[in-house]
Amino acid sequence: MSSMFGKPRASTERPPQSPLPECNVAILGCRGAGKSALTVKFLTKRFISEYDPNLEDTYSSEELVDQQPVLLKVMDTADQDGPGNCERYLCWASAFLVVYSIDNRKSFEGCQRYLEVLALHARGCQRHCPVLLLGNKLDMEQYRQVLSAEGMSLASRFGCLFYEVSACQDFARVQHVFHEAVREVRRQAEWNLPVRPLFISEERPCPPVATPVALPTHHSLATCTFNTLSTVNYKEIPSVAQAKLVTVKSSRAQSKRKAPTLTLLKGFKIF
Repeated sequence: MSSMFGKPRASTERPPQSPLPECNVAILGCRGAGKSALTVKFLTKRFISEYDPNLEDTYSSEELVDQQPVLLKVMDTADQDGPGNCERYLCWASAFLVVYSIDNRKSFEGCQRYLEVLALHARGCQRHCPVLLLGNKLDMEQYRQVLSAEGMSLASRFGCLFYEVSACQDFARVQHVFHEAVREVRRQAEWNLPVRPLFISEERPCPPVATPVALPTHHSLATCTFNTLSTVNYKEIPSVAQAKLVTVKSSRAQSKRKAPTLTLLKGFKIF
């Protein structure tokens, strides 16, 4: 289509963009551990203390992790009495955040059941999904019932990462945990890439290693020795052709005098 001045009008349509890679993160834990507070803090940078504990939903956010865009989907689960009907997130998630409250030992003990279910699922489907153990409510330090060493020990037992955060105060640390889950998923995807086959173009037996050769001494130069190198793909290097000597006479204007001669290697040019 042309404009009123007869010049083509630039197209305003954007080229179709490729879809962003997705990362599905499920937040697990007992009631009251602060799963919804962590989700809201990550998505809105705000802290909400009152919410429906029976509400379960999935949220999406476009994130930039290590300068790479990703569509991060977060499932805020609402299990009533521990991991019961967990198939809905076991087959969906690519990473798990298991949350407990540092001021509630019962929530910490409930985390162990979630970790056991995740370990059993990983052995059954032979698919490894990163798991991060998260101690929430770090702002309640004065009421702590679960020591940091206990959280680290439980995480080490199940081979997962361990963090302590506060959904009430620190947004940067909460964001770091979610982004670290994305990094772990990326690392796992890189480890699962098929190995590229190794092709060998030519196989020949290695020639025997040459004995040291002494170079003759010229003009009082010190004698030195060298060893030849051998590789698997050994090919003989063709011998250097003997250079031919060419005699070039000077111009005819100087032909009456004794013409000097130039000794050159055949194939070189005179500029």
